[in-house]
Amino acid sequence: MTHSDITVINEKVKKASGFIEGLLLETQKVIVGQRYLLERLIVGILADGHILLEGVPGLAKTMSIKTLSSTIQTKFQRLQFTPDMLPADIVGTLIYDQRKSEFTVKKGPIFANIILADEINRAPAKVQSALLESMQERQVTIGEETMKLDEPFMVLATQNPIEQEGTYPLPEAQVDRFMFKLKIEYPTKEEELEILKRMSFTKAKTDVQKIIKPEDILRAREVVDEIYVDEKVQKYIVDIVEATRHPEKYNLEDIKDLIQYGASPRGTINLAIAAKAYAFVQGRGYVTPQDVKSIGMDVLRHRVIITYEAEAEEKTPEDIIKKILDEVEVP
Repeated sequence: MTHSDITVINEKVKKASGFIEGLLLETQKVIVGQRYLLERLIVGILADGHILLEGVPGLAKTMSIKTLSSTIQTKFQRLQFTPDMLPADIVGTLIYDQRKSEFTVKKGPIFANIILADEINRAPAKVQSALLESMQERQVTIGEETMKLDEPFMVLATQNPIEQEGTYPLPEAQVDRFMFKLKIEYPTKEEELEILKRMSFTKAKTDVQKIIKPEDILRAREVVDEIYVDEKVQKYIVDIVEATRHPEKYNLEDIKDLIQYGASPRGTINLAIAAKAYAFVQGRGYVTPQDVKSIGMDVLRHRVIITYEAEAEEKTPEDIIKKILDEVEVP
């Protein structure tokens, strides 16, 4: 690709990404701090990926998602997952119409654009798989009828890392369907003071404006697809993922016994798409190795399965991925 081609893409990206600052400004009317979370949510929407958020209660996970969806003219549905839920509560069911003597489809809440699956690990396996099938296939089958879900379609699931009684942890194969897993941390002291000033009223409420329509997201995705990824950067992405499977090839023998399974090819694809969307959010028409590093932890942390030995040494997947990102040669 020539220099002038990249300049053309750069101009397209600058024009198409103008709405991002508006989205962040609107959401920050309600949400204090959490820039990392809000930015990753926008990257997820642009990369057409689903996101799993993990954090203790009260960190504004649900509020962030609801606020961001309020800035987009889309249909939003919140699903509170509980142990007594059934798959039909999500996808819908067949209802018998006595007048017509036939069954009709009653669509469930999954027929929306942005789905907030609150506390996904509280629902039994059948319900989780019903949701995850629609995430993967972008369609739902009720009875004999298969229906496509509207675009854009995005699932934002939250899970609570503490209080594991009565929860059903997501199997690895299902967790792999999420493009990102985000870990939400406590706010800084300054941010918490601002939260206190802003929210310590019984009727603390701020209205946010709708900034974009679904077609704006679909148009932006077309530009994201055009973002240039140099072959050296592509090889760098493959090297990072390969290092999660065979660290010894990259002089990382010290972590070889800490990894049970590395990331799948889906991780490679997601890392490339997410890096392009991240470059778009930065207003750039090409991907740099730093984009890959910046987004790498969120794409890979749930795809690396550690051994008992790693647990005994109190090593986490994050520790392993950080070492890989630090050590793998940057082009």
